[in-house]
Amino acid sequence: MSLNRSEQMIYDYLQGHPEERQYWQGKVRAAVKDSSDHHAAADRLQGDLWAYLVERSAVVEPFRSAAQRDGLRRTSMRNLAEYLIRLWTEPRPKRPAPPDVAGRQIP
Repeated sequence: MSLNRSEQMIYDYLQGHPEERQYWQGKVRAAVKDSSDHHAAADRLQGDLWAYLVERSAVVEPFRSAAQRDGLRRTSMRNLAEYLIRLWTEPRPKRPAPPDVAGRQIP
């Protein structure tokens, strides 16, 4: 998965700050639990991640210097949201393959 600069900065920050990572792990798991599917959870999380970037850019490096240098143009956080869902939640069970014409399961 390819993350944009803002997404990568958040991910790196979470990796270096266990208390922040733990908070976001809970938030990601709750979003998946409360949602009907991972796509809806990712939609919800990307807004939360953007708000987090804006909030952190006022007080914490490296967010502050990036905001001063590049500004705070709205960027997508969808890839990071989907990546965190895959990292921090149980995979969904796969649906069984549909039977072929003869009624056998397709491997």
